[in-house]
Amino acid sequence: MAHGSAPARRRHRLGLDLARRHRLASGLSVVAVVSLIATASAFALTSGPVHRTPGTNIGGVDAAGGAAAAPTTTSTTTTTTTTEPPPTTTSTTTRTALPPTTTTPRQVVAAPPTVPPSPSTTTCAAVLPARLANRYGAGQIITVEASGYGVTSATLIAWQWSGSCWTVVDGPWTARLGYSGLSTDKHEGDGTTPAGAYGFQSTIYGNAQNPGVHYPYRRIVCGGWWDEDSSSPTYNTFQEVPCSENPPFANGASEALWTETQAYPSFAVINYNPGRVPGLGSAIFFHADIGGPTAGCVSLPLGELDSVLDWLQPAQNPIIVMGTTSAITSY
Repeated sequence: MAHGSAPARRRHRLGLDLARRHRLASGLSVVAVVSLIATASAFALTSGPVHRTPGTNIGGVDAAGGAAAAPTTTSTTTTTTTTEPPPTTTSTTTRTALPPTTTTPRQVVAAPPTVPPSPSTTTCAAVLPARLANRYGAGQIITVEASGYGVTSATLIAWQWSGSCWTVVDGPWTARLGYSGLSTDKHEGDGTTPAGAYGFQSTIYGNAQNPGVHYPYRRIVCGGWWDEDSSSPTYNTFQEVPCSENPPFANGASEALWTETQAYPSFAVINYNPGRVPGLGSAIFFHADIGGPTAGCVSLPLGELDSVLDWLQPAQNPIIVMGTTSAITSY
């Protein structure tokens, strides 16, 4: 037979089919291998950092309008790839970062001690002692200013020179004058207080204990007199005689000081008529108030008097200036 028998032909076709299937399987194997190699190459390329061009991923959609690829988790490989630094993505709204808020504790600064203001030059020049015609080198001045010559009361102020100005130490207080007021022409027994500027004698006297004065202090005892007899050789001086003795100047004109406890617990002698001119006046004291005008002295209540007496210091050359408001600055 030219083409063989039927069984032979069937075996021949079966062999051809097996050969075709073998070639197809081999082709599929090659395709699979090529696919695996491509996959491996892609894996190697994406194993390093993934970089995108600005705008490739906006709101989860890639630049072509399709869905953006899901992020790929990669592990560290030994392959080192040199790339450009990733671009910084900024939003259209610029915000300035503020530093964190900190609270600085408030520092409490102690107020400086209060310092009294210095008196102005105008104020210093306006005070009474600064306007006196002559201050006789005094660092302490007592002013006794009356509204007129016939009045029996006056304003007393104690002033201290302090650096560049006169300052008030005591007063203003009301002082009592002679029962006939002030006089610029004082005479013995006329009941006036002599106007003018005077110092003080070097000793302070008193029937009481020393109140604390800076002057030598003499305690008066029985027999202590002030001679006010114009004809006496010891006129206008302190005299001490035996208590039982009746001295010649004790003729009604002189004063038994130890008996005047209200007026003379302590007193300073105003240095009026130091030359002891007969009849010009004597015993002008700065003493304690007796409840009314004096016989020609200046008086203050005892507490105020002792305050001034304790303040007086011989080294300050204190003076007392007595006069009316219109005339006191002329002394």
